[in-house]
Amino acid sequence: MNLTQEGLAARSGVSWSSLKRFEYTGLIALDALLKLALVLGCLADFDLVCINDGQSLASKSLDELLFKPKTRRKGHIK
Repeated sequence: MNLTQEGLAARSGVSWSSLKRFEYTGLIALDALLKLALVLGCLADFDLVCINDGQSLASKSLDELLFKPKTRRKGHIK
């Protein structure tokens, strides 16, 4: 889209410092992320966030979403 950081910040309404922090750390507020996605034409991709193997995440409990099976690790004996 040939946008500079400053241009993207101006078009989206997200501050330049927030955009810069996002590019370096990956941290950003959800509303700012959605504003950037709207300007960049990829807002529809967020529809896929709540889909897990064809099942809606809304049908699962919080415990099911947070559960991660423990993986066994092999120890090393010195």
